[in-house]
Amino acid sequence: MDRPLRYEQAFPASEIFPDLSPANDASAAPKAVEQHDSIAPQRDVATPQGALGDVRATTMSFRNIHEHGTLLAKYLEMRKTIFIDRLKWQVGQADGMEFDQYDTPACQWVVLHEFGEVLGGVRLLPSTAQCGIYSYMLRDAQKGILKGMPTDILFFDAPVKPNVWEATRFFVTDNVSSARRLQVQQELFHQMTVTAKEGGASSILGIVPAIWARWSRRLGVEASPVGAKFSIDGTASQSVLFNIDR
Repeated sequence: MDRPLRYEQAFPASEIFPDLSPANDASAAPKAVEQHDSIAPQRDVATPQGALGDVRATTMSFRNIHEHGTLLAKYLEMRKTIFIDRLKWQVGQADGMEFDQYDTPACQWVVLHEFGEVLGGVRLLPSTAQCGIYSYMLRDAQKGILKGMPTDILFFDAPVKPNVWEATRFFVTDNVSSARRLQVQQELFHQMTVTAKEGGASSILGIVPAIWARWSRRLGVEASPVGAKFSIDGTASQSVLFNIDR
């Protein structure tokens, strides 16, 4: 999984959307084999040396969390520090850890860590995921079952396709120095892309800061806006789509 950083410009959203099936397309429902492939165990990967020092990238799933000691717990604890303690989001927590209904066996967590300290992470979920009444965050918001989130969060019907994944809870901690913060952010995005592509994704949907254009330029990434700007718990955000296959 250790590969050089390389980001290419995404094509306009209008060239991508026609190929997405509507959310009620029954033929897009996940198959058992697809679900199994999407949670296949991943191993630790050493990131390139240099500014990243001894940072390692680990992709965890319910199938391999036993291989990584307390890393998942530390990751969820850091999510609480970031999203509940600092950003004041009204989301679930227990025993010092932040979680929600999308932390299921269908998801994968990509975590950057160094000497046992979590530096950043992101959660990935195939758009074909289903757990009770929930599927994935953007689709559920559009369906109106997520309190406090707008239903016009996307300009089109939320897709249900094996090649479309959703990324949520993207963060880099305040403990990462300014001297290497950009490199850590780029590496986390890179590892997220690698993991999603290995699971069969060609596109990633996500919610990013409303200043995403400046954010994406800093990371060397191009993205297409796919929803109106909105604010939740004081955070201005917007839905975007990354085409990771071109």
